[in-house]
Amino acid sequence: MQSAIFVDVEAGDNCPYSLQSLFSRLDAPREVIQVRLYLGPGEGALYDVTGWCEDGPCPALGAKVEDSGQGYAFLVYGGESGLRYRPAGSAEAWSLDASDQWGDSHLLLSEVTDISWAKL
Repeated sequence: MQSAIFVDVEAGDNCPYSLQSLFSRLDAPREVIQVRLYLGPGEGALYDVTGWCEDGPCPALGAKVEDSGQGYAFLVYGGESGLRYRPAGSAEAWSLDASDQWGDSHLLLSEVTDISWAKL
């Protein structure tokens, strides 16, 4: 099952830069609710993740994709404005004004264990 995922993010309030990138997917995309990020030394920490669209939150999706360095990686991507992160379990609503949240265009992870998938 090989087809493509086109990530097309426009610079804006959530993500300060634009990105257009094509990934060869190796499995079907599924909804992602959390990711483990390694922002400093240590074992990393869990963060809630959502896609970000013009009107606010939308689903974040993930899929195994081809990667020239390792052979494969796990792509997490969202809406036309990218992804948005907040500390896991935060009670604060998704918002561009929240001080503990930030956005990015997409995320590539090497380990599937760093992804928490939505229940089917």
